[in-house]
Amino acid sequence: MAQAKKALSKNGKKQQGRSSSSSPARTSAKTYYNYIGGSWVKAASGETFENLNPADTRDCVGRFPVSSEEDVNRAVDAAREAFNGWRRMPAPRRAEILFRLGEILIRNKERFAQDMTREMGKVLKETGGDVQEAIDCTYYTAGEGRRLHGFTTPAEMPDKFAMCVRQPVGSCGLITPWNFPMAIPSWKLIPALVCGNTVVIKPAEDTPLSTYNLVKACEEAGVPPGVVNLVTGFGETAGAAITNHPALRLISFTGSTETGRIVASACADRNAICSLEMGGKNVIIVMDDADIDLAVEGAIWGAFGTSGQRCTASSRLVVHKKVYKQFTKKLVEQAASLRVGDGANPNVDMGPVINADAVHKIMGYIEIGEREDGARLACGGKRLTGGEHANGYFIEPTVFTDVAPDMRIAQEEIFGPVTAVIPTASLEGAIEIANNVRYGLSAAIYTSDVNRAFHAMNEMYTGIFYVNASTIGAEVHLPFGGTKATGNGHREAGTQVLDIFSEWKSIYVDYSGKLQRAQIDAIEPQ
Repeated sequence: MAQAKKALSKNGKKQQGRSSSSSPARTSAKTYYNYIGGSWVKAASGETFENLNPADTRDCVGRFPVSSEEDVNRAVDAAREAFNGWRRMPAPRRAEILFRLGEILIRNKERFAQDMTREMGKVLKETGGDVQEAIDCTYYTAGEGRRLHGFTTPAEMPDKFAMCVRQPVGSCGLITPWNFPMAIPSWKLIPALVCGNTVVIKPAEDTPLSTYNLVKACEEAGVPPGVVNLVTGFGETAGAAITNHPALRLISFTGSTETGRIVASACADRNAICSLEMGGKNVIIVMDDADIDLAVEGAIWGAFGTSGQRCTASSRLVVHKKVYKQFTKKLVEQAASLRVGDGANPNVDMGPVINADAVHKIMGYIEIGEREDGARLACGGKRLTGGEHANGYFIEPTVFTDVAPDMRIAQEEIFGPVTAVIPTASLEGAIEIANNVRYGLSAAIYTSDVNRAFHAMNEMYTGIFYVNASTIGAEVHLPFGGTKATGNGHREAGTQVLDIFSEWKSIYVDYSGKLQRAQIDAIEPQ
């Protein structure tokens, strides 16, 4: 338990810095509540923390409960009490509620996107896409309420019928990250619900409002009390309590690889199901026959969309030597021209990073890159602190060129607006470089040669692969996830997510009227 608490927590200074003690200028901020058993309630302690705008930390988005183990226990009790009623509701009826949820999300899309930009920082176009992904996930997954396919199969014995069906897992704990604060919760919540599970969800402490909006919409759609429960707070308390609760049959976690290992260990100790989606060190391969302008455009979007704070971010660019100078020149020019500022400003291309801890980590990696022998800081590398950037967490789009594949900036996940350009002499060399990291989430190749494209598609050991497109932009009807240290083999989205939130039951109906002992009494061929 102590180990899980330590891994799930932020540092203590940050928790203190976001506590309810605030300046008079913040006293008008709205106070939000946990959602437990169909009621909006304070944390047992009565304590709250501040949700601050990363573009301007003087702006308090709201105050949210600092939940404890006691609050989690109440939420789990509510989920367990609601489980039998929800699982017994026919799946098509559960789906009808989820279709209503989709309509509510559409109606409120603009407001939810504005709330998300304010609490998370990314530009409005991106937060609109985040909400849209939740809408897409809701409609797509709700359709499974009239499918949830099992299958029938011939039995070995005469007068015997064999089939399999899905059944819900039980009560589930969902721990979600801050970078996609409505899309990723929807990836977990909606499949869990359509399968007949009940849930306790804890959003990241940096972005609780977007998940609050999603849960509030569930309430409006008619999800019964106790089926969805929301507790906000910190990893070391609420997160660890969820991870270790003996009544939660499944924990679905998206976050860092290091924390994911601890979650997996805690689940293994109590024989709980664990679904992990973790880090990435994704690559774009640019061959000498590529459309260079298109490749640069994809690299800019992949590296600096969401300020590089995506598990699928294009943090490595492996470029053929024949086009290396041309590509890097255009890349640096476009990166340097990106407008950095408040994501609510429609003229801004890239918003802030999420918090002070992120600034410290990213700037630390930039310093590492500057010290690594051979790498060249081609643009960016500074924190922006003056004028409109004075009260936020802004970092320039940063490009390192002439990077060697084994450098730390080419191997470790930075999770910020930093990308590394690595030269290569061949496709085989590019593939070797691309595969030689601990992660295996997303990869891409730009080429006009279909043979090269299919060869790379086959040889790259990643869960997602793109041809002539960036490493970001997954769609909800295909499985999402990665290999190696990126996850533990499960896939979110698509119909494959149903295998996380349901369990198989094999059913045999013997209508022979006599004992048939399967293999023992197997009929010999005549």
